[in-house]
Amino acid sequence: MNQRHPDDHEHVPRPVVGIGNDYPPSFELAEHQHRRGQLLYAASGVVAVSTPQGAWVAPPERAVWIPGGTPHAVRMVGAVQTRSVLVDQAVYPGLARSCRVLGVSPLLRQLLVEAAHVPIEYEEAARDGLVMRLLVAEIERSPLIPLAVPFPRHAALAARCHAFVERPDAHVTIDQWADALAMNRRRFTRLFRQETGMSFAQWRQQACLSAALPRLASGEPITTIALDLGYDGPANFSTMFKRALGVSPSRYRP
Repeated sequence: MNQRHPDDHEHVPRPVVGIGNDYPPSFELAEHQHRRGQLLYAASGVVAVSTPQGAWVAPPERAVWIPGGTPHAVRMVGAVQTRSVLVDQAVYPGLARSCRVLGVSPLLRQLLVEAAHVPIEYEEAARDGLVMRLLVAEIERSPLIPLAVPFPRHAALAARCHAFVERPDAHVTIDQWADALAMNRRRFTRLFRQETGMSFAQWRQQACLSAALPRLASGEPITTIALDLGYDGPANFSTMFKRALGVSPSRYRP
């Protein structure tokens, strides 16, 4: 595997560059950006990505797509092995222009692992070039996973969203937020969807999931997490979790 920093390879004359790095528990990468788009995948552990526009969490079998030029910080949960690729979006303009969490198929996972071993200046017409082209094709067809917590531009609403992410509460209501912002319910719901692209209930659930996943990966008890998030107990929390992600919370515990 090649230990590589993304900034060291911005000008490599290849459209796709594979990167593999190992990080100790709780390691944090300060806000930075790359010219190329990056698919960030944790082969082990969990990565949490934050940008001025929102927050994204990638547990196992998920990856975060970060478009080129996007300022972002990354927090590692547990000891993390990242296997990611940098993609020149001028060569592959069909890749998304906004951050998102993508499902990682068994094939894409193996391609990401293999890409970390490919030489920087590989032969594009040979086997390594085929690996990289197939990898991008798999990224393009990867399913979108609803693990996004977008932040609004509206200053007062953004302040409440940031505060909620720091201390989520599954029982907080639209009326409570509308009253706090001196808005009627209709105006608030219209503004919230306009600013985030989600209903308030959808956003609240996503924020709770994004808060829960790193804690699950750290080995915290499910009951403790559920109660901290405002759920009546682990059963209600587990039902929400499985409905949203298709698996039980225990799937993400070490």
